[in-house]
Amino acid sequence: MLPLLLLAGFRTLIDDLHAELARQGHAELRPLHGFVLQAVGADGTTASELGHRLGVSKQAAGKTVDRLVALGYLERADDSRDARRKLVRLTPHGLDGLRRSAVIFDALRQRWTETLGADRVAAIEDDLRAVTPANWFRLDIPGWFTG
Repeated sequence: MLPLLLLAGFRTLIDDLHAELARQGHAELRPLHGFVLQAVGADGTTASELGHRLGVSKQAAGKTVDRLVALGYLERADDSRDARRKLVRLTPHGLDGLRRSAVIFDALRQRWTETLGADRVAAIEDDLRAVTPANWFRLDIPGWFTG
């Protein structure tokens, strides 16, 4: 039962996040996209490094980058340090999506705090930190997540 409850809590947060993002002008963002935008980071990265960060192949990362470039969240640019490399970088639209996501997540956490109490939410977070590995950030899971 624990795995299903954890998944249901995660899914509830993600679904609520995306409903609010849609209301704020980011209807095309999907759950996978947020993780990709975070993995690209402020300094940008290559498709190969992005795949490594996400735990997926370079080709899978490239396909998602293509989609996010088409949607205006990412751009490809020459790497000033190495002319053979192409960087993937956040656009202003991508940065806006990430900033809005952070604000929305704070509001969702506050909602949980109002329902459960601040001590219980903090305890849940502490307990989950204690039982999750340091390298938990992988996106190679099927289903709604990649939709």
